[in-house]
Amino acid sequence: MQPEFKYGDRVQLSDAKGKLHTITLKEGGEWHTHKGWLIHDQIVGTPQGSVVETTAGLKFLAFKPLYGDYVLSMPRGATIVYPKDAALIVGFADIAPGVRVLEAGVGSGALTIALLRAVGPEGAVDSFERRSEFADIATKNVTDYFNGLPSNWSLTLGSVQDKPTDVKYDRIVLDMLAPWECVQLADDVLHPGGVLLAYVATTTQLSTMAEAIKESGRFTEPESSESLVRQWHHEGLAVRPVHRMIGHTGFLIQARRLAPGVVAPLRRRRPSKGAYGLPEEETVI
Repeated sequence: MQPEFKYGDRVQLSDAKGKLHTITLKEGGEWHTHKGWLIHDQIVGTPQGSVVETTAGLKFLAFKPLYGDYVLSMPRGATIVYPKDAALIVGFADIAPGVRVLEAGVGSGALTIALLRAVGPEGAVDSFERRSEFADIATKNVTDYFNGLPSNWSLTLGSVQDKPTDVKYDRIVLDMLAPWECVQLADDVLHPGGVLLAYVATTTQLSTMAEAIKESGRFTEPESSESLVRQWHHEGLAVRPVHRMIGHTGFLIQARRLAPGVVAPLRRRRPSKGAYGLPEEETVI
């Protein structure tokens, strides 16, 4: 990453109160405040972490926005996938350079950006979105983030269930209302060992998706989780949790595709009474 600012870069400015402002550097550009203005040409060529001043002496600390800064401030159509969840999706699904990903539900493009960053130029992300207004917003956000439309990204307007099954994928990431409708598709297009991961908002969706994966018999036992992020205040000896936190945003559920014709060993589990239609007095181990 280039440490010095250049024309076309986004610059995140923070004042003494911690308030953030984001500008894009343009030749001959100016950014006006209540106390003077910043001249873009004077920022170009300075390193990140510099202090820049307006014509009236108002000081700002200047950095290039991080991924989290960008997605939390970009225009939204659908609710974004928060950075804490995007980071877990990339990690849990093992999204790495060279991986080919099928994504269903681009929303505002936050997760798409994370996937494209992770797969690198050697990989590819094929995205599907049913709603044209979401597709338009996501396209703009992705294009603005990468300063151009990535050549390894395709976005199709329509249902992912309608796509041909001739192209195979290493990973499938679903952010949609009914991801269980795509379990058969995942079986058709995932390479053996590939990861199927869904991001859902409610326990009802989580349960339905888990049962669909189990009933298919084509995947490993699904694993589910959620993340809660709580920041801390530290001022001298006053060290305590902040009063607000990013609580529940969604559940992640993932499983891996089995080899063709393989039946996984039965997972030893003790279900609750009446689960899976079993008589209450029957015990399963």
